[in-house]
Amino acid sequence: MAHDVVIKGGTVVDGSGAPARAADVAIDGDRISDIGTVDASGAGLVVDADGAIVTPGFVDLHSHLDAQIAWDPLMSSSCYHGVTSVVMGNCGMTFAPVHEGQASLLAGMMESVEDIPARSILEGMSWDWETYGQYLDVVDALPMGINAGGMVGDVAVRTYVCGDAACEVDFRASDEELAAMAALVDEAIGAGAIGYSMSRSLTHHVPDGRWVPGTFADPAEYFVVAEPLARHGRGILECAPRYNETDGSTSRVDAEMAWIAELSRSTGRPFTFNLAQMRSMGDHYRRVIELADAANKSGAQLRPQTTPRSIGVLFSIAANTPLDGLASFAPLLDMDRHERLQALHDPALRQRLQDEAEGAASDQFERMYLLTPEGGAVYEYREDDTMAAQAAERGVSPVEYYIDALIDSDGKAVVNWPVMNEDFAAIGELLSTRTTVIGLADAGAHATQIMDASQATFFLSHWVRDKKAISIEEGVRRITSDTADLVGFAHRGTLRVGAYADINVIDLDALFLPLPEIVHDFPAGAPRFVQKAMGIEHTFVNGELFMSGGEPTGALSGRLLRSSD
Repeated sequence: MAHDVVIKGGTVVDGSGAPARAADVAIDGDRISDIGTVDASGAGLVVDADGAIVTPGFVDLHSHLDAQIAWDPLMSSSCYHGVTSVVMGNCGMTFAPVHEGQASLLAGMMESVEDIPARSILEGMSWDWETYGQYLDVVDALPMGINAGGMVGDVAVRTYVCGDAACEVDFRASDEELAAMAALVDEAIGAGAIGYSMSRSLTHHVPDGRWVPGTFADPAEYFVVAEPLARHGRGILECAPRYNETDGSTSRVDAEMAWIAELSRSTGRPFTFNLAQMRSMGDHYRRVIELADAANKSGAQLRPQTTPRSIGVLFSIAANTPLDGLASFAPLLDMDRHERLQALHDPALRQRLQDEAEGAASDQFERMYLLTPEGGAVYEYREDDTMAAQAAERGVSPVEYYIDALIDSDGKAVVNWPVMNEDFAAIGELLSTRTTVIGLADAGAHATQIMDASQATFFLSHWVRDKKAISIEEGVRRITSDTADLVGFAHRGTLRVGAYADINVIDLDALFLPLPEIVHDFPAGAPRFVQKAMGIEHTFVNGELFMSGGEPTGALSGRLLRSSD
């Protein structure tokens, strides 16, 4: 029988952690039909994978594509990095449930927390739903290049039931309100939501500056609202935890981990939550891992979720720059990229900017790093790589060094300011234990601030290929079956006969990350960063060739993944 597709001559790394092996892969319909020596004669498509690895599609646990999925079927930048399935609805932030007339409220919250422009959200989504299940039905009808599943968010649930009062620090939900919230979660899980997410992070605010609903909730409330997950026997729990007090550095790790562990035990459900090294919190991440390990020995299922590189704020001449706060830069703020670049050729303006920066006495350039097109997107640095150090080496000021780099690169140079996971030794510790799970890519979020959707490419090129800190078999497992199994994406995350044909063909030696760049393709012309990749040669989704040579083929065979599937 002639197969629909044969991927010929590659090295199969099947996602289970088993040793890599030379094998062909056959696809028929949306499933893998054979792995081994496969006759390619008469196949509809033959892909030459000689010298390449063949892996399952990557499963991204932490996206905020809940709005972008409505207008971007590619779900870029995830599509460029071998991601074939994403989880939406993280950190308690969702667009359902929603009362009629409440769309702008949820859109404003999402913009404030996740930097997704509210005007794009309101213009780009239909908003013809009320419950989370109805939102999923709308998503199910959309064209999608990759698969997506969604969690129902506590922030939306609390806002729907309790209104504006839920933002107050001392707010406590009544028994009737808790029952109403639990009913909404019950509806969502019954309709196929893959879990229930919460936000308690002190970095998450509503537009007026108050913290989002739930930040200071009594944890006992979550036990009532999350009960439907136990009753349904499915779904995951997810949270952006509150590890610190409002002073920013005093730890409350033990208290936060105590209720997280108990909620996992009481519901019998896995619980994943954000974890990154933070300068202000010392080595708190070690205590989190210690407590998670102890809790897992007593019946909990805790998976702290981390990222394989720093989380950094990006600056581009086409969006935000390190010069934005200087008085002489103010006239440039309303200019486009080309006008700004032309203005920076003026020696008098350059001198004023340098003088103002020196007068501000800021140390920001001592923690910022310049990325150039020829060097690509580099995320691990030496002490003398800072912009301040590089400027001093050249005998110029940091501002002059930055402006020169912009002009030399025709405005393409990007500045990275790491704010979490700055310490790569700490990242190595976080990746060295199987307690953690890889996530926090934040695809779709922080449009002009952060671009971490490329983390799978970085993980394989940096930690697996270059550092050889993790084997290729284990590296692929960590971003395929490990993540797919955690959220219950059945028959995905491994290459085996009968599994869905979500597959990558990758030239590991050629993996490379170009610089993120600003584009204006969101509704209402809003800007955002995108980042492509080199070395991911082909990506199949549900048996169809979705990406080839880094570009979309036009196939849109992605699906909504429900917890009941």
